[in-house]
Amino acid sequence: MAKLNDIQLLRINYLRGPNIWTYRPVLEVWLDLGELEDYPSNTIPGFNDRLTAWLPALIEHHCGVGERGGFLQRLQEGTWCGHVLEHIVIELLNLAGMPTGFGQTRSTSQRGVYRMVFRARDESVARVALAQGHALIMAAINNEPFDVAAAVARVRTEVDDQYLGPSTACIVTAATDRGIPHIRLNDGNLVQLGYGASQRRIWTAETEFTSAIAEGIASDKDLTKGLLQSCGVPIPEGQVVNSPEEAWEAAQDIGLPVVVKPSDGNHGRGVTLDLHKKEDIEAAYHVAYPEGSDVMVERFIPGDEHRILVVGGKVVAAARGEVVSITGNGRNTVKELIDSQLNSDPRRGYEEEYPLEIIDLATDTKVQLELKRQDLGADSVPAAGRQVVVQRNGNVAVDCTDDVHPEVAYIAQLAAKVVGLDIAGIDMVARDISKPLHTQGGAIVEVNAGPGLLMHLKPAVGAPRPVGQAIAEHLFPSEGDDEGRSAGIGRIPLVGVAGTRNTATISRVVAWLLHLSGHHTGLACRDGLFLDRRRVEATDCAHWEAAHRLLMNKMVQAAVIESDARTILRDGLAYDRCQVGVVTDMDGVETLVEFDVHEQDQMTKVMRTQVDVVLAEGAAVLNAAIAQVADLAPLSDGDVVLYAQDGTLPAIAEHRAKDNGRAVFVKNGHVVLATGSAEHVLGSLADLTFGRNAVVPDTEALLAAVGTAWALDIAPDLIGAGIKTFEPELPA
Repeated sequence: MAKLNDIQLLRINYLRGPNIWTYRPVLEVWLDLGELEDYPSNTIPGFNDRLTAWLPALIEHHCGVGERGGFLQRLQEGTWCGHVLEHIVIELLNLAGMPTGFGQTRSTSQRGVYRMVFRARDESVARVALAQGHALIMAAINNEPFDVAAAVARVRTEVDDQYLGPSTACIVTAATDRGIPHIRLNDGNLVQLGYGASQRRIWTAETEFTSAIAEGIASDKDLTKGLLQSCGVPIPEGQVVNSPEEAWEAAQDIGLPVVVKPSDGNHGRGVTLDLHKKEDIEAAYHVAYPEGSDVMVERFIPGDEHRILVVGGKVVAAARGEVVSITGNGRNTVKELIDSQLNSDPRRGYEEEYPLEIIDLATDTKVQLELKRQDLGADSVPAAGRQVVVQRNGNVAVDCTDDVHPEVAYIAQLAAKVVGLDIAGIDMVARDISKPLHTQGGAIVEVNAGPGLLMHLKPAVGAPRPVGQAIAEHLFPSEGDDEGRSAGIGRIPLVGVAGTRNTATISRVVAWLLHLSGHHTGLACRDGLFLDRRRVEATDCAHWEAAHRLLMNKMVQAAVIESDARTILRDGLAYDRCQVGVVTDMDGVETLVEFDVHEQDQMTKVMRTQVDVVLAEGAAVLNAAIAQVADLAPLSDGDVVLYAQDGTLPAIAEHRAKDNGRAVFVKNGHVVLATGSAEHVLGSLADLTFGRNAVVPDTEALLAAVGTAWALDIAPDLIGAGIKTFEPELPA
């Protein structure tokens, strides 16, 4: 079979928020199959066999069949290559450690051109996965060699470089599980949980409650020890030294054996344990010196090193370290034994995702010193059966949370409180953590700010601990039901207004009414960007970037964000959910040809996005005068408020009759708020004018604004007064 031409990637668009496909960010790819439109998967010789040999886990893809092996069934029956590419990209992401379950591929109005989307937590990772998947499918089609392992490694490298670290990711995941939104604030691990004034910020395992003073104290081990000792916390005796000779003198004063470590290092760097000899102590000084500003010598506490994680004054996890050793066989060198007996462990790796670290003998001076103390080096050949200690306390990764004695927990909590850390990693040495420290001579040796969480998330031995949930609970204490999903936690009143008919005016009136109800309100609309009554940008701000600026602003207590069909198709919405979603119309289909929107019926799929994101405790506000808009009502997870000038419309009558539905309409020249059969007159149309010049508003826009304010539980009297005091003229 002749070589088939490449699939052309016509356009790649990252939809950063809820969109026509899903609630989550996706990468949308417009692709042209070209001649491959005439070659479904079952017509390309050997294609299916090559693909399943390279990616055997494709059998786990259910696809539209809805069961294991569903995608393979589609392959055998014959499916088009755009659909196949979707599943290849998803599988590459899965193999690279970023599980991705969502994808869709749909034909367009142009033959051979498809829109393919897949879940994309990070844009750059998604683009790399797409590029590798594109190369893989063409190699499979044309029976060319392809290095799948290298492709997966390339994607995994991008994940490691670009995505959140495991500690940050577990906190974000825990917050997401509780319905708390997040915004990544930089390319690293600085993340905002929640919107506007309700937000909290984290940076790995540090929070906005983590005191800079406490961090400074924790980084100074000598100061930390002094404070702990003054509060009765057991610590090892020690002192700061300035030379190898002073280190030996201090060791003699303290009493052998000793520990030599940097005074302000972390993660165990430069720490050497159980030192008895002068030459070892002096060598350990040189190991510790580059890792901190000073070097300390401390009394050695016999026992295992433990890491106790304290969050919000409570112990939430504990892990134990163990002696790491190799066994000689009389043939292989120490280096070879480390590689074969230790580094071959699948739990070891260089990336953060691995609970155990690779032991690099060439660069790890602590290991070199430990071997030297046993008169060994990298090229030494230990006798058969000889046990060689490689690390006195290896990676602390054996879960022992359930073994922590109440007194041990109390001492750890006290240490965190004395230093002043809301999240602290307490390094404790004890023979048996299930017994009180004072009965075994145990002690706290360090208090760490910003502790790593991986040892608790992926312990080498034992059960993972829900440390992300503990930190999320610390930042956002539960106040709701038994499942901890408190309505509104991390959220501010947020109104989304979608459409083209007077949407800027509606947005401005609603923002004004929120301001009058006591909220510092942000507004992003066609008329500009507003913070309360101040117009900070005069350009069109009905777009994703302006909306995100509001949601990142800690001063914003409520937000009103205008969107239209183009915004939804190009970027997605700027927020994950909203309290009130307004849809005014389905106009503008003629301007959306570039998005392959040609028919009026297609607008429903676009504009429903605004209704799909309404919270269960919120409401959709819909124009009942347009049947296509009113038909969106069943899609709202929350309440529905209909509005129209004609209160006798069948849609309004049916809605009012069903479950006491709410509606806003005009009756006898008055604006009426109706709940079921009950009606409340807000005021006459003649009186409900804007501002000191009594500007007569568009009636539909007025009703939309009133319905939105009512959905926000703003009192009718305040709504009426706010309408009359709203000034439509834009500030200069």
